[in-house]
Order: sequence, then structure tokens, then C-alpha cells
Amino acid sequence: MTLTQLEYIVALDVHRHFVLASEKCFVTQPTLSMQIQKLEEELGIKIFDRTKQPVIPTEIGTSIIAQARIILREAKMVQQIIDDQKDIMTGELRIGIIPTLAPYLLPPLFKKIREKYPQLNLIIKETITEEVIQELKSNRLDCGLIVTPLNDSSIKEDVLFYEELFVYVSKKNSLYDKKYVLATEINPDQLWLLEEGHCFRSQILNLCELKKSSDFHFKYETGNIETLKRMVDKSDGITILPELAVMEFSKPQLKFVKRLVDPSPAREISLVTHRDHIKTKLLKTLKEEILDIVPIQMQQLQNKKVVEINIDR
Repeated sequence: MTLTQLEYIVALDVHRHFVLASEKCFVTQPTLSMQIQKLEEELGIKIFDRTKQPVIPTEIGTSIIAQARIILREAKMVQQIIDDQKDIMTGELRIGIIPTLAPYLLPPLFKKIREKYPQLNLIIKETITEEVIQELKSNRLDCGLIVTPLNDSSIKEDVLFYEELFVYVSKKNSLYDKKYVLATEINPDQLWLLEEGHCFRSQILNLCELKKSSDFHFKYETGNIETLKRMVDKSDGITILPELAVMEFSKPQLKFVKRLVDPSPAREISLVTHRDHIKTKLLKTLKEEILDIVPIQMQQLQNKKVVEINIDR
């Protein structure tokens, strides 16, 4: 059994296709197939069911692949310890980030990392919270930038900052002339939401004390906050925006933004990792660079109250 063989079975589990897995491992398809077959022969079991399309792990194969991920992670720790000791900022950092955060945080962060650490490769995946959690557990990501708390014992949460939630209203809406808004004043039939699966959606439902489907009629669903804002602009609707999105507004645009009464609702943004993560130095640097971007007042919870999220796992 070799580390290379373990890398191959993990790659095949990820891509469920021999050609794709071989391309990602930079070997020919016959080479990858042969090495996996040799491992199966050595162990005396079948790791993959090749009669299925796409190929899937067998029951025992699933357990072996899970252990292979642990072994590979531990093997990489040796080089990481050396790099940390030498204070070397190189290699790659695989980051998962939620769509409601990515457009506002990534551009300045990417610019800083590229300028200060040109040998460090950032591999970014924009996806929903549930998938970030699963990919941390399967070692497909090194860290995530998501909303917390998660209440998951296998995930470490390092709180970075708190984003206040603001009401964004159409000029045609009855709330337009208000400076402060109560959550109870928001008409569910005028509320534009993100689609199912987004934690920001669940926070809005909790904030407004709405049920998932029975309390109001969804006219439209999207995964993009900017789309929601444009839909409000063209209607008499309402949506909820996070603070980083509002910070980019011009003075005329701020006329459409209303604060909710104190304590202001907020979402907690954290850098999350698996409990067995190994890239300590890289993650510490990432945290420092993020905090250098975010205004200091957002790094404190004063006069804010974190709204709960619901994650289906």
C-alpha cells in the first residue's frame, strides 16, 4: 500500500470517473486503474463497484476511503510542520465561501494575498454552508468562510466578525419613509428571499418569524443577493442585505436602506476548519488578512444580536 494509491482512490471517489480522476492526478487512466486494482488485490476486497456508472465505492470501500483521507492528511502534516518552522508561505489553501459573502470579501482579500504571498495559491469554491461542512470533513477543503454557530463538534469555529442585517426597501414600499423598521412590520408577501439551502435565507425566516413555506407566497427565488436587490428596485418589495453589501452603496442608494431596531440583528462570520486541520500557519495568515480588511467596529458584537441559522445535516 502506498500513499500514491491512497491518493488515487480518494480522487476516484471525488470524481467517480476514471478519466477525470486520472487527469486530476496527472497520470494516464490505465496507470490509475492498475494501481487501484493492485491495492484491491493486496487488501483482498473491492473498493469500487465498477458495474455502476458513475463508479461508486462499495460498503467496505467507503470506510477505506475515509481512512485514506485521514492518512493522507497526517502525511501532509510532516511537510506543513517544516514549512511552519521555516515561516514559508507557499503551497495551496482550499477555501470554501458562501455566495452571500464572496462578492464583497474575496476581491480585496485575493488582491492582498497575491501581492504579499505570490507563492501561495488560493483555490476558492463558492458554495452553500452545508457543502462547505461536508467538504471539510472529507478533506476536500482546508477551511471555510461561513455563517456560524454550527453546533458541530467536528468543526472548529474561529469568529472573525459580525455583519449587521439591513432592510432594503423599494421607494414604492410603505416602509420607505421610516428610519428604523421592526421585523414584524415586514410584509411576507413583499419579501424577496434567496433559494432553499442558503443559511442567509434561514436567518431571514428566523428574523421575521416566518415558516418555510406556509406563511407567505414566494414570488421568486435566487441564489444571488444582487438579483434580490434589483427585484426590489423594480417592485414595491423588500429584502434583507448583509453589512458588507451595504458598505459599497453610494449616498443615493443608502436612502433605500433601513436599520432594524436595537439590538440590531447580525450574522456571525467565522473561519471554520476540521478539528484535524494541519495548515496552521496559512490559516493564521488568512485570518489576519481578513481582519485587516474588515472594519474594526464589525469585529465586535456591541449592540448586535446574532440571528440563528438552520443547517440541514
